[in-house]
Amino acid sequence: MASEAASGHGAAGASGARRVVYAALVANLGIAAAKFVVAALSGSAAMLAEGIHSAVDTGNELLLLLGQRHSERPADQRHPFGYGKVLYFWALVVALSMFSLGGGLSIYHGIDGLRHRAPLQDTGWNYLVLALAALFEGYSWNVSRKALNALRKPGASLWQAVRASKDASVFTVFIEDSTALLGIAVAACGIGLAQLTGDPDWDPAASIVIGLLLVAAAFALARETGALLVGESMDREQIRRLRELIAREPGIAAVGELLTMQLGPDEVLLNAAVAFRRGLRIDEVERVIERLEQAIAVHHPTIKHIYYESSAIRSALGPFPEQEGKPGLP
Repeated sequence: MASEAASGHGAAGASGARRVVYAALVANLGIAAAKFVVAALSGSAAMLAEGIHSAVDTGNELLLLLGQRHSERPADQRHPFGYGKVLYFWALVVALSMFSLGGGLSIYHGIDGLRHRAPLQDTGWNYLVLALAALFEGYSWNVSRKALNALRKPGASLWQAVRASKDASVFTVFIEDSTALLGIAVAACGIGLAQLTGDPDWDPAASIVIGLLLVAAAFALARETGALLVGESMDREQIRRLRELIAREPGIAAVGELLTMQLGPDEVLLNAAVAFRRGLRIDEVERVIERLEQAIAVHHPTIKHIYYESSAIRSALGPFPEQEGKPGLP
């Protein structure tokens, strides 16, 4: 027994996620160009690693915009549940690019800098660009933080909000920008120590650390997007509240297993094993389902597809006892 609610992403959620990505795109595009110019002037491996980082992030934002656009296509015959998971696929590609292009190249240039030692030149430009980068990255990070805060539960940390978020574009930008801010701090420390100590190895060492940060961020991002891509469920608290909501319906005798799967940032599939009260006519069952759909739409608006599985719970629990004033089915 199946029911379909209106499909598609919430307009407000999609618009907010797009603003997050655009803010990151604009920030990284200008920063990448400035970092590469200064890296060429100063010969800093750390600044080159930062330039690579920002260039990769710029490409990643374009991939996320591509994923957002494709994920919003309406369902069709070949994809009856829509294209929401396309966004998770492209977010996983972003994680791979962070690992290979961002982390790999930064570590390579750091090792190459250790092998071919060279003194830094015109270091003042490095600090200026890093300061500007911190401002732009901080702005982009704050936009993504606000988007996560809108969904964060009281007392939960930002990382817990990332783990709970189903919008890959938002938490991807947040992870990228958090890593970028850490990378800026590492680059500044590496350049500063090389200048203070006269040992140029601090600069390429900072490049290697930046690469390792990118690798760690890529693993974290791949873990989150991979779980969503293969079919992550709603969290336990949401399922508990959903069970209580269904159980409160007078026409439901018992609630069995509730299976949920995230189909996109704002789209969930629900398969509910339920037992209807015995003696209900078909038209009464239809009214029970209608009331359930209305209640679920109010309290869990992301649930767009609902399937009721009555036979599963009937076979699992056996005959249901008659309740006072509620005649049972033979």
